[in-house]
Amino acid sequence: MGFNIKKCTLEEVMQLQEISTTTFKETFGEQNSPEHMEAYLEKAFNVEQLERELANPDSHFFFALAEDEVAAYLKLNTDGAQSEEMGSDALEIERIYVKSAFQKHGLGRLLLNRALEMAGELGKSKVWLGVWEHNENALSFYKKKGFVQTGAHSFYMGDDEQTDLIMVKEL
Repeated sequence: MGFNIKKCTLEEVMQLQEISTTTFKETFGEQNSPEHMEAYLEKAFNVEQLERELANPDSHFFFALAEDEVAAYLKLNTDGAQSEEMGSDALEIERIYVKSAFQKHGLGRLLLNRALEMAGELGKSKVWLGVWEHNENALSFYKKKGFVQTGAHSFYMGDDEQTDLIMVKEL
């Protein structure tokens, strides 16, 4: 199965909303209450919020396409768009999400490689991300790719406080 990566534009906000909500529910729906899930989805993935993020020059969205279908997406942040103050030499991978039907086809690796390429293009010396402490598959994947846990921060699913582990890869 072949995939293409393309930059997501403001005109594609509805596709971004669809892939965002679908993949987030697929990834975390069983571990969270419907109320907390819906509260998070409404806050994080409403059209106005996504339009603001797409318009931010320090945020970058990419779609991974299988034929014409959006199979996965990537969100990167630099400078002031980062969710934690990590410095101007850092690039944040805020989101890598793959639809369940397309998992185990190398899309996570493909999107991670795009993030590392962009970090190089922008002259960044490190890449970092937050991973839910109970997401064993993601933690294992990032450790294999050279990321090291350096801290943790709170993540709110509705009003449910959860812990994301901060992982960094020096370039």
